[in-house]
Amino acid sequence: MKLSRRRFLQAAAVCLAAPSIARAQTYPARPVRILVGFPQGGPVDIAARTIAPWLTERLGQPFVVENRPGESGNLATGEALKTAPDGHTLLLCGPVNAINTTLFPRLDFNFTRDTTPVAGISRVPLLVEVNPAVPIRSAAEFLAYAKANPGKLKVAYAGNGTPQHIGIELFKMMAEVDLTLVPYLGSTPAIADMLKGVVDAMFDPMPSSIGLVREGKLIPLAVTGPKRSPALPDVPVMSDFVSGYEADSWFGIVAPKSTPADIVNRLNSEVSAGLSDPAMAQRLAALGATPMPLSPAEFARFIARETDKYERVIRATKIPLK
Repeated sequence: MKLSRRRFLQAAAVCLAAPSIARAQTYPARPVRILVGFPQGGPVDIAARTIAPWLTERLGQPFVVENRPGESGNLATGEALKTAPDGHTLLLCGPVNAINTTLFPRLDFNFTRDTTPVAGISRVPLLVEVNPAVPIRSAAEFLAYAKANPGKLKVAYAGNGTPQHIGIELFKMMAEVDLTLVPYLGSTPAIADMLKGVVDAMFDPMPSSIGLVREGKLIPLAVTGPKRSPALPDVPVMSDFVSGYEADSWFGIVAPKSTPADIVNRLNSEVSAGLSDPAMAQRLAALGATPMPLSPAEFARFIARETDKYERVIRATKIPLK
């Protein structure tokens, strides 16, 4: 039987699509690792452990969170990007990755160039907070104390290049205050020292601090987003005290470059489904997070914008490059 040109082309298209359809249906073939560049209990880790159970349930293989703290997140990023591009190793990323593109010019990888964006997860403001022993109970008092006591306030942050680091440097410049910055490997050890009184304050992504605030172990002064957080509605925004100041954090998933589109699209579809699930939305809201569902292309554009934005901030605040 003679095939028409149209029938022939249709048949050829089906044959060409068959391998990707089969691959998407059989993915994942084994447990999937989600690498996190910071210790357990920090905001990046919390984001990974929020989405991992959902993906495990939906895709039928364990999605296992593995913490690789060190080098301001670059250790985990480098490991993830050098694995096979088959969707079985993913990276839980955030603004630290966009920041490090500028801050660490000697890296042997480029985050934007060497990744395949998969899906956005959430955005969160930073929470400006102090140990209860510090004689400060409001953002206005924080500013007044910092101006009257240059360099006396010790402010912890989760390593060079994190959004906390850049957020504090931007705050120092815009508020014209001198603070002593104390770096840690992640939010978890920084918070531990703040609770002991080793450091006085933090600018920390809300998920890792909100529980301690609700327990009265930390005093919230302000959030750094454009508006108040529904999770802590009585806490003002820092821009009420330092005009135009904003800083936040976000989380998403990327894979190594050249990961097949069918695998990326399947992961994106499942993450997006999770973000629209009422139970997941409720959990994110309790952490002070806002869902950030994005297509792979939208997430790629978002990362590019964030990289450009942070490059401008790093240049303006004259943070030394590493």
